[in-house]
Amino acid sequence: MKLFLTAGLFLVTSFTSFSQDKTKEPASPDKTKELQTVEASCGQCQFGLPGKSCDLAVRIKGKVYFVDGSNINSHGDAHANDGFCSAIRKASVQGEVVDGRFKATYFKLMPEKPKNGKDKQ
Repeated sequence: MKLFLTAGLFLVTSFTSFSQDKTKEPASPDKTKELQTVEASCGQCQFGLPGKSCDLAVRIKGKVYFVDGSNINSHGDAHANDGFCSAIRKASVQGEVVDGRFKATYFKLMPEKPKNGKDKQ
């Protein structure tokens, strides 16, 4: 019986570890490519794009694109007061627009500036 329980526990543990998301965003930008500062937010909640879920989008030169290569939940709670579904934030990105979507090779959310002009302590 102990062997059966141990084997079952091993199987459950191994399945959950293999189901983890393996995609990692680059830790640093490619120095040979230009960094862009863009507006980033939820495509549906803030930018009015069609869809039924919350998906990361960027606004570049007045046009809005869904993002591939970064996820809305990779940058904190999207539904927090300063999250993508509640606010439009600045991000430093690298990538290109392909078939109407922004293919990000680097995506870093910039720190939010305090509204009163003073640094947060």
